[in-house]
Amino acid sequence: MKGSVYALPRSDDSIEDFHWIAREILESGGDASVCEATFIEGMTNDNLVAQFQQAREADYEGLLEETQLVDRELKALQKTGEQATGIALRVAKLRQRLSEVQQVDFFSCPIGKQVESALGAIETGIRNSPIRKGEQRPDLYMDRTWVTRKGIHIDRMASAWLIRRFIDNKARFRFVTAKGYKPEPRELRFDMFDAEFTHEGEMCTFEVLIERMNLKDRALTTIAEIVHDIDLKESKFSRPEAAGFAVMINAICTAHKEDVDRLERGSAILDDLYEFYRKR
Repeated sequence: MKGSVYALPRSDDSIEDFHWIAREILESGGDASVCEATFIEGMTNDNLVAQFQQAREADYEGLLEETQLVDRELKALQKTGEQATGIALRVAKLRQRLSEVQQVDFFSCPIGKQVESALGAIETGIRNSPIRKGEQRPDLYMDRTWVTRKGIHIDRMASAWLIRRFIDNKARFRFVTAKGYKPEPRELRFDMFDAEFTHEGEMCTFEVLIERMNLKDRALTTIAEIVHDIDLKESKFSRPEAAGFAVMINAICTAHKEDVDRLERGSAILDDLYEFYRKR
């Protein structure tokens, strides 16, 4: 019977990974061994490292080219004062792709640091770009249809609640498949690709709506901190109530598959939470 041989550079992480894999194989009735090997002749360690770095270099070069293109577009937008919303989404995807390449860059390909530096500079530029406030026309955001992705969770749920309560009390909501969606007249999109309101820099959509609409409210700021940490899986604000609120949102999403029902249940909780913080 033919077997398989898997190899990784020696490190504490790779050894641990192999031990887990070996245990799974043994528990399934197979045979597995973990060993450390060294080349005696033929290929040398230096040759192997060069091959690994060459493979990752091609990945990094593609990322660097896209990063430089995005950087030029961002600088052009900053000159005109336009928003960088679409660029922020592209940068987030580039960051994810860079993370995936770094996970298999076992020998730290030199060009990787160049990509990391270039992408970090763009992210700093986006964070430092002024966010455009909502235009001060009463009818601009009133009686509109607000569109977002299906399967709403914390950020879309809270954003819809915020829109209906503080921005457009006649708001209607549509939950759509995001890919390829083209907005109809008088529709506004939020928390989806190329939306009028979505993540910007380090801010989630709920935070962006508060900032863009210039909503000065301490209670909303507190809720925004909770939504931010849950949505972005961070502990930036570390509010102790965030964990409990996350459980309630997950419970709503588990019990209710329809977005209309999720929004109704989530809005009731957010109404109570807002009153609690407002009175404090």
